[in-house]
Amino acid sequence: MSEQTSSSTYPSVNDLSLEEKASLTSGGDAWHLQPIEERGIPGYMITDGPHGLRKTAGDTGAIDLEHTVPATCFPPAAGMSSTWNPELVEEVGQAMAEECIQEKVAVILGPGVNIKRNPLGGRCFEYWSEDPYLAGHEAVGIVKGVQSKGVGTSLKHFAVNNQETDRLRIDARVSQRALREIYLPAFEHIVKTAQPWTVMCAYNRINGVYAAQNRWLLTDVLRKEWGFKGIVMSDWGADHDRVASLNAGLNLEMPPSFTDDQIVSAARDGRISPKQLDDMAQGMIGLVNKTRQAMSVEDYRFDAQVHDDIARRAAAESMVLLKNDEHILPLSKNARVAVIGEFARTPRYQGGGSSHITPTQLTSLLDALQQRGIEYDFAPGFTLEDGEQEQSLVDEAVNIASKADAVVMCLGLPEYAESEGFDRTSLDIPAKQLELLSKVRESNANVVVLLSNGSVVSLTPWQDQAKAVVETWLLGQSGGGAIADMLFGDVNPSGKLSQTIPLNILDDPSMLNWPGEEGHVDYGEGVFVGYRYYDTYAKEVAYPFGFGLSYSDFSIDNVSVERTGANTACVRATVTNVSQTAGAQTVQIYVAPGRSEVARPVHELKGFAKVFLEAGESKEISIDLDERAFAYWSERFNDWHIEAGTYGIEVATSSRDIVERLDIELEGDGKSLPLNEWSNMSEWRKDPVGGPIVKRMFEEGRDGRIPALPENNLGAELFLDAMPINSMSVLLGKDGKVLTQFLLDEYAKETDGLH
Repeated sequence: MSEQTSSSTYPSVNDLSLEEKASLTSGGDAWHLQPIEERGIPGYMITDGPHGLRKTAGDTGAIDLEHTVPATCFPPAAGMSSTWNPELVEEVGQAMAEECIQEKVAVILGPGVNIKRNPLGGRCFEYWSEDPYLAGHEAVGIVKGVQSKGVGTSLKHFAVNNQETDRLRIDARVSQRALREIYLPAFEHIVKTAQPWTVMCAYNRINGVYAAQNRWLLTDVLRKEWGFKGIVMSDWGADHDRVASLNAGLNLEMPPSFTDDQIVSAARDGRISPKQLDDMAQGMIGLVNKTRQAMSVEDYRFDAQVHDDIARRAAAESMVLLKNDEHILPLSKNARVAVIGEFARTPRYQGGGSSHITPTQLTSLLDALQQRGIEYDFAPGFTLEDGEQEQSLVDEAVNIASKADAVVMCLGLPEYAESEGFDRTSLDIPAKQLELLSKVRESNANVVVLLSNGSVVSLTPWQDQAKAVVETWLLGQSGGGAIADMLFGDVNPSGKLSQTIPLNILDDPSMLNWPGEEGHVDYGEGVFVGYRYYDTYAKEVAYPFGFGLSYSDFSIDNVSVERTGANTACVRATVTNVSQTAGAQTVQIYVAPGRSEVARPVHELKGFAKVFLEAGESKEISIDLDERAFAYWSERFNDWHIEAGTYGIEVATSSRDIVERLDIELEGDGKSLPLNEWSNMSEWRKDPVGGPIVKRMFEEGRDGRIPALPENNLGAELFLDAMPINSMSVLLGKDGKVLTQFLLDEYAKETDGLH
């Protein structure tokens, strides 16, 4: 099925009564739009994602997180983000849409692209990255894929939903620059390139205003600046004032609060304008019209096996090989293997909370080993409950490890340790698992650790006890098969970290303000989130952003950078697989600004390309860098700003592994603010109009036509450069007033009619 882009307005909001218009701006029940059957408006279903369909079974009008219809559980974003493969993500989106069509779901709620501000965030498992460029350019695949089949998506949670602590009401205090550079760009990119049919607003407040009531966010930025054409819905229970929210640009309250009378009353007494109500209601009609064709398909059945195969491929590309000493991986298919850890039998394949899916099938690592005919010994080693270690489990694990050629240990975070609804308090995995690792290592040095977790965990205290470490994240229903494929070399790991793994959580800059106090949280680190902080301030990390090993070796050569415009460029390079094993390398492009008027990160990801290569094969890649790649958000201009000067273009395989850097000179955007008496002398000197005027002032002073400023007087120059020109009388008395007026008069002549 193809995406529905019909602009049909049938039925029109003009055909509806005031009461009917009001009813469209609230749901029919917990999971349905409000129908007006006599007007031809059906009450289609909308329900949870974001990594598969979570549709309540039975009474679909009730909120039930436990009983859901079977659906393919694809890898959550914790894993999918490490694929760095937007095309694969789009394929997953298409499969999700097919399941929605079968289950008559018009909109699936996802993807979630909030930034992983702090790795302790309880919902990190369903968000994409600490980097907004990566988050936007990967998650857009979900939107494109789902909507290509005529089903809607809901980009969420708009915006600044970065913690679970007090999430329903916390006031996130964020600078405009941090909003624009870190917390909004993923949303912006997806809106501008894929037009999600819906956007879901967050629970929290942003700089004092609830997201659902934030007209600046929902109307000024989302609709007017970015050109969003769809509808905005509330998160479930995020709408606290229907009148204020509708005026702000919220089309749909979910679930219904049965307060349509408030909208009717406000429309009658003028608190809601007729146009605003019509726009919000017409948006709901537009959403229904977009989904009509897909929701009219009868007797459709998706191919569960095909979707499971897609989930397995997605899981295979999600895994990140962090360490592989002595090339212990891949294992020999004839090796005698000990498998230790309850996760091998009871996989942690998804996160907890509203995204919890009932899978169509579930393959554990043990299942996959049996299917492959691999002989192994298994010991659970520990329980998944938060209890004391059982010595008998340790003894059993040590015993089988001592007889094996290699030990595969499945460690990680049990579900009680991370979920929607609460934030973690530590990066550590349970102590009893690490104690077990230590005991096993004493009996067998050939240890491979497989990690199951939705956000990063501490590695430093224990990784020296393992020859290989694989971050498998949460891999969905087919993760067991994908892991087995990777262990024995049928799959070559190609994942790259979408978030930094720090040495210690106290190294994270957000910890100074985490998780807030007295109902608010200050985003004091500004734009220095994740690797932007660690790399700028040369903080040692366990593994950097973008890192990931392979069974193959690659070279990157013939790097070139060409300017394609005043402030744009194109990067080219040749990637070669120099090994005997087919594999994939992800080339990452970072932009490193030179001297700047503001504090900028040492570099930022602005492009990437994943390249699949046979043994010995080479491919040339080309990555364009647009103006935004070089810009920062200027609070002075209230706009994006590109400074003229030198920028470094870094071709890399992680944020710390820079293959080559080439410099490029950009012209800048030439923006300048009008000068006035409050501008200091330094600003006058640097301004394209003010600079020549300052030179004339010195020349005329030397010629005696106006008072002369002191020259070659370092102390005076420092004072003058820092003070507004209306303060020159502090140093020069009456002469200072004359010079101030000279500058202002000359500037007025030069800029007459320009400002």
